Amino acid sequence: MTIQCLMAKKNFGLILLWASLSVLPLMADNTLPPAYQIADNTFFDPTRKTEREKAYTFRVEYRIEVGYAQDLQYVRDLSFPGPHLYGARIGASFTFNLPLHFGLQTGLHYAILGSKYDQHWRSMNVANTRTEIITHHLIAHNLVIPLRAYYTVPVWKELNLFFFTGPQLQIGLAQNDNLDAFLSEETQSWLETKGVHTSPYDRMADELVRTNIQWGLGGGLEWDRYRLQAGYDFGLNNLVKHKQTANQYMSQWGMLISFCYRF
Repeated sequence: MTIQCLMAKKNFGLILLWASLSVLPLMADNTLPPAYQIADNTFFDPTRKTEREKAYTFRVEYRIEVGYAQDLQYVRDLSFPGPHLYGARIGASFTFNLPLHFGLQTGLHYAILGSKYDQHWRSMNVANTRTEIITHHLIAHNLVIPLRAYYTVPVWKELNLFFFTGPQLQIGLAQNDNLDAFLSEETQSWLETKGVHTSPYDRMADELVRTNIQWGLGGGLEWDRYRLQAGYDFGLNNLVKHKQTANQYMSQWGMLISFCYRF
């Protein structure tokens, strides 16, 4: 009995020692030293990391755009018509998203604009002391190809600010002037000798260059799939095809306010 008691005590001691060694790691302090602690453990959250990387993934966005357009034909020689044109613009755009919130956008737009204005001329009729008038009714049709560099600034949730700049190519399809001439015979004959039109004609076919090169600046707001933007384009080249005088110069500047929807 004495030997069996000793053996039992020995076995009990071994069991107690094994249990103590097993519990000690659980009681230890698992806190990492300050040098190894992480302030924001969401860095290791795979979902957050995927979302962060997704924002910098190259992709193409497709949008349709419709808006109000206004063009100013800036002239130096007042004998050359230079009206304001008002109308609408519609088209599609393609945005290539790049890292660091940059992007490149191009597309194809169609613009239709109109204008009505009076042009006053000194009467060549001796008996007439009043100025004589040509009333112009312009309808312009243009194709527009923009090439813009975009930069986006995230504001809150899906709300972003964006800014853009870059060139724009405007191709004049037609600019029909359905004018009404209220002129005496003497004044009409004199104007025709000076190359001034007194009957309806297409300005693009006769007196204007079809290619208008512009440089634009603008910006706007973006919420989810929707954009509201505005910009201004500055004409860079002379659109007068056949200069009658050295002072005949016309450039076309444009303003656009548009609404965009992304597919």
